[in-house]
Amino acid sequence: MKIAFVGKGGSGKTTLSSLFVRHLAAAESPVVAVDADINQHLGVALGLTEAEAAALPAMGAHLPLIKEYLRGSNPRIDSAEAMIKTTPPGAGSRLLRVREDNPVYEACARRVRLDAGEVRLMATGPFTESDLGVACYHSKVGAVELCLNHLVDGAGEYVVVDMTAGSDSFASGMFTRFDMTFLVAEPTRKGVSVYRQYKEYARDFGVALRVVGNKVQGPDDLDFLRQEVGDDLLATVGHSDWVRAMEKGRPPRFERLEPENHRALRTLREAADASYTRRDPHRYTSQMVHFHLRNAESWGNAKTGADLAAQVDPDFVLGEPVTEPTAEPVATASR
Repeated sequence: MKIAFVGKGGSGKTTLSSLFVRHLAAAESPVVAVDADINQHLGVALGLTEAEAAALPAMGAHLPLIKEYLRGSNPRIDSAEAMIKTTPPGAGSRLLRVREDNPVYEACARRVRLDAGEVRLMATGPFTESDLGVACYHSKVGAVELCLNHLVDGAGEYVVVDMTAGSDSFASGMFTRFDMTFLVAEPTRKGVSVYRQYKEYARDFGVALRVVGNKVQGPDDLDFLRQEVGDDLLATVGHSDWVRAMEKGRPPRFERLEPENHRALRTLREAADASYTRRDPHRYTSQMVHFHLRNAESWGNAKTGADLAAQVDPDFVLGEPVTEPTAEPVATASR
């Protein structure tokens, strides 16, 4: 399952996503965690030192390698340079799987050992001062979107993406790449205003959106969230001494997280797992194509000097393979 954590700045989005990653790893589930926030804090939340987190390879710096690998032998793509962040796979493209080794993971991912389990961690790379005036946040996450477009994942496999704060996640088609989106909201007017924005954007594309209330201190906070978000409220998390210790760099073993917070994480996993049965590969692929054609017309054709609409393989549907994974899974067209 592909899972996104979103929310306003300061809502606890990165903390909740790191707790969810730890929860999955403790159950020995295969996990790829991706830090796609403009502020790169997921590595530290997973126990890396600041220096270790800063040393993570930036996906954006390896974009040429990612493009060349994913292009494979797709005859509709003349060169890696002609690929943009929304380029969809077609017959001959190489696909990514959660449980495999490949050149993309070798270049961009690092294994992080937790006190219970291990995960692969990838990061877009920080938005630095040198980027000002020449780059935007969305160019940084283009590598993530391209990888998600070429990823096939099955039941019990997880890709967890810590997205940027606010509504910036909806500035590209990446918000449609997820089976489940968890919006972390504080019980405040600002917290629920972000929810309303997401709800409006997500409605037209059938995005599964559930709210996780954070920093909930009592019945009044809970009543406020229920009144404002209704049935979309999935679970709540209150004060956590474990999280406070983690933020100081001295977390106890994960099993000592408060029982009520363990229950909330189980609820999130159950909701994510349930989304698997609602997958629609045809809709997923058509949304991918929709945003690619929009980007091609608005800027992609001019940037690459090519007709990027020709990259669309009309017979291809991205879905789970029927054969066992190989070292280099290759896409074949299907109807």
